[in-house]
Amino acid sequence: MIQLENIHLNLGGPAGEVNILRGINLSVAEGDTVSIVGPSGSGKTTMLMVIAGLEKATSGNVRVNNIDLNTLDEDGLAVFRRETMGIIFQNFHLVPTMSALENVAIPIEFAGFDDAFEQAREGLEAVGLGHRIDHYPGQLSGGEQQRVALARAFVTNPRILLADEPTGNLDKETSASIIELLFSLTKRFKTTLLLITHDLAIGTRCQREVHIADGQISTRPSS
Repeated sequence: MIQLENIHLNLGGPAGEVNILRGINLSVAEGDTVSIVGPSGSGKTTMLMVIAGLEKATSGNVRVNNIDLNTLDEDGLAVFRRETMGIIFQNFHLVPTMSALENVAIPIEFAGFDDAFEQAREGLEAVGLGHRIDHYPGQLSGGEQQRVALARAFVTNPRILLADEPTGNLDKETSASIIELLFSLTKRFKTTLLLITHDLAIGTRCQREVHIADGQISTRPSS
């Protein structure tokens, strides 16, 4: 499902060129759940952005769902993301002027479906927010906002879910409920999951751990 071969990503800065990723090799099979752990600044989020086609590698090959991302232009990458993956961020990334229903309907409308709001309603019901569909993000708790983000990510039944510290802004109890929901939805939709987390207990729930340090990785089975 995901194949990274010798991925390098270099960015220029005031002090000169910075090597963010330094020869990443990673293979993820369809349906795998993989946690990505490592210190801040090690390249975890950048690697996810390369997989999503949001960052272009300086060199190396990126294949996702049998598609060579190096061959796609920006429009092609946008279509690829829409048809292939969901993405969840630490900061929710909801549109503040849209209701929960409207936020979840966004990717369905982009995909050109006529029943976007009906599907969005079902998505919100699946995460326990059927009673909050008309509320705006500012009227929701942090946990409720992340549930909306989960509904938006899963509503198109993505092949791949990229989750970047999805519980980083939540308290312990709320985090636990979000993680339970995340793994439940992943199992239900048979989604391939890449999960960045600083919580080792969460990481060990995945089938495999990927450890990143200084832009390089090593893998081992989770305990």
